Amino acid sequence: MCGIAGLALRKGEAPSGAVLDALTRALAHRGPDGGGHHVAGSVALAHTRLAIIDLAGGDQPLFAGAAALVGNGEVYNYLELRGVHRLACTTGSDCEPPLHLFRRDGLGFAAALRGMYALALHDRGTRQVVLARDRFGIKPLYLAEVPGGIAFASEPQALVAAGLVAPRVRADARAELLQSQFTTGAATIFEGISRVLPGETVLIADGAIAERRRIAALPEGGPEEIGAEAALARFDAALEESVRLHQRSDVPYGMFLSGGTDSAAVLAMMARLNERPVLAFTAGFDIPGAADERMQAARVAAAVGARHVTVDVTEAMVWRHLPEIVGCMDDPAADYAIIPTWFLARRARQEVKVVLSGEGGDEILGGYGRYRAAMRPWWLGGKTPRARGAFDRLGDVLREPGLLEGWRDGIAAAADAAASPGRTRLMAAQALDVADWLPNDLLIKLDRCLMAHGVEGRTPLLDEGMAAACFRLPDALKVQGHSGKWILRQWLARHLPASEPFRPKQGFTVPIGAWIEGVGERLGPLVAAQPGVAEIARPDRVAALFRHAREKHRGFAAWHLLFYALWHRRHVEGRRAEGDVFAVLGRG
Repeated sequence: MCGIAGLALRKGEAPSGAVLDALTRALAHRGPDGGGHHVAGSVALAHTRLAIIDLAGGDQPLFAGAAALVGNGEVYNYLELRGVHRLACTTGSDCEPPLHLFRRDGLGFAAALRGMYALALHDRGTRQVVLARDRFGIKPLYLAEVPGGIAFASEPQALVAAGLVAPRVRADARAELLQSQFTTGAATIFEGISRVLPGETVLIADGAIAERRRIAALPEGGPEEIGAEAALARFDAALEESVRLHQRSDVPYGMFLSGGTDSAAVLAMMARLNERPVLAFTAGFDIPGAADERMQAARVAAAVGARHVTVDVTEAMVWRHLPEIVGCMDDPAADYAIIPTWFLARRARQEVKVVLSGEGGDEILGGYGRYRAAMRPWWLGGKTPRARGAFDRLGDVLREPGLLEGWRDGIAAAADAAASPGRTRLMAAQALDVADWLPNDLLIKLDRCLMAHGVEGRTPLLDEGMAAACFRLPDALKVQGHSGKWILRQWLARHLPASEPFRPKQGFTVPIGAWIEGVGERLGPLVAAQPGVAEIARPDRVAALFRHAREKHRGFAAWHLLFYALWHRRHVEGRRAEGDVFAVLGRG
């Protein structure tokens, strides 16, 4: 996992060395092990490296003939690509096969890739640049039209730091963020910066976008006809293959273990495939009544002989480091799970550079309670996914009643696209989450929190092979009664019964509402006074909200405002996060 950036300008334009250096500095945290540049004519590529595979020979840019490549992520099937396609690779890098496939297949090269990646390629012969992102959007990539052509980078903040784009907030994206904690679609919260979409390949010619292609993340069509035993066998084979591929690494690796079924399945398969004990990291909280999965995770780890490391996240730690944590979320996702994820990554980096996690299991296998609600027609209590926002019952907090109007437009558009012919209600709800919730919330969280510490995060449940094996299973093999992920739970009952796969889902809840209310008298006025919050919210109502944040709905809203205040201060106002949350917000 690394950082990439570059400039693809019109013929006759010369890339600025100062801009290229600024892009590289802004992405240095993503690649502490080295870096490199490629400049040819009107095109420049930059790379910062986190060395994972081919430590000695995998420096980038990589070159073959007239083509150059920089990449972020991992192409897990690189060994198979070399053998099947007889590629004349000169390094052991997993990113070299895509370079040779591009020279042979042109824009269609990405169809053969299995992994998480964001790639930039320059063909000096045609003077064209190609950007490509993996089909699930596990690895990020952003672009912007700038004077003279196109700029791109792994993080929007790099484009801002290099002076290529001014950090101006889009009001409709702000509304999405405040209501649903993430933003949708191609456009980011910054005016002028857009995402390369998951599965998209973009051709840039003479400083302008000339063509876009896209590979679907999920298979088309409705449910297959398959029995439970055949489905279990297929699930086992797909999971084994995916975990085996996701463990390819020349550096030590471990995993993040919660008390839930997704990470338990990853652990069980890692234990099957590894001779040494698996290293598992679990976070917990120091507040009575908080959902704490450490004991259950410890039982599961002991059942497979894993080495289990727990990370205690205290309230004092959160207030001390929250400005840093929010600061790493330049493409904002106000998911409070960023807090334990950041601390887990900090601890994991002491021993490993790669961690596997259970992200994607709920979406691929039908785990969320909202899916069960979506399966029912409205007259039987069915609910539209993501129909309510954090401020729906708190309109008096905002200065203008219509400030958040239209916040569901992006979600509604994605829902229409997800409901393709043949899909059941459940499949459409899953596809909706795969389209936006996953890449723009969960995967951004994983990417930014881990890259802040130089750790690579891998998601074996969110994999092409897993999607092919599981997405089109009959609804009854995903959801039965009050339980989602039925096929995974059945598999765990056979292979890791200590995980108690049919116990009620607890969820991974951060006690942020209780923490906020505990310091609400002090914190509320500080948040209300921040420029980003002051322009949209009434100070007296914000202060009252923070004093009653233990109530679930008010707690979500208070957290979203706290996140936005810190995010706006860092990424719009350009102020560095130095000190704890009270010191940072208390500075004029």
